[in-house]
Amino acid sequence: MRQIQWVVMLLAGLLIAAPAWANSDGPRSVIESTVMDIVHVLAERKDVTVLSDADREAIRATVAGHFDYAAMAKRSLGRPWKKINAAEQAHFTELFRELLERSYGNRLSEYKDQKIVFKDAELRGNKARVKSMVIDGTRETPVEYRMHQTDSGWQVYDIRIEGTSMVRTFYQDFKSTLAKGGYPKLLKILEKKIAKLKVNG
Repeated sequence: MRQIQWVVMLLAGLLIAAPAWANSDGPRSVIESTVMDIVHVLAERKDVTVLSDADREAIRATVAGHFDYAAMAKRSLGRPWKKINAAEQAHFTELFRELLERSYGNRLSEYKDQKIVFKDAELRGNKARVKSMVIDGTRETPVEYRMHQTDSGWQVYDIRIEGTSMVRTFYQDFKSTLAKGGYPKLLKILEKKIAKLKVNG
């Protein structure tokens, strides 16, 4: 993974004329404030080379309510989602959240004051996309947040880095495992991977 991919845990159409993003609860405001709060946590670390448990908890609290992990998990799993019951869906969602936090979250320690620029939200019905640019010296990386409006407000259901969908990437990985050993094998692989990521910090 490229170093710039730390931004994936940060926390990714027809334009509606109404400036919904100007509202404090609009999609741009939601994602921008969430990302900048995470950046603040990273900037305040005593040891900028690692993420402490306290750092992880602060980031988790900042992201809570702004990322729709159930929607991400459902899209990543695909058809098998409909074949498992509600309890299994909840379990898979929790595993997916942990995988996301650990596999991408560990990259957050690489944050080195990169500049982030956000554009106005593009709205279409109850969905929106907020484009941003992560500037690291002369390198510019486009990051797009796909969001939808829920009962809890605007939430992220996918993130695209340089046009590559995070959810689609997980879907392809999961699809390959499902084809070889089915859903039970996928669960075992995810549980082992998460356990290993926890040990590695």
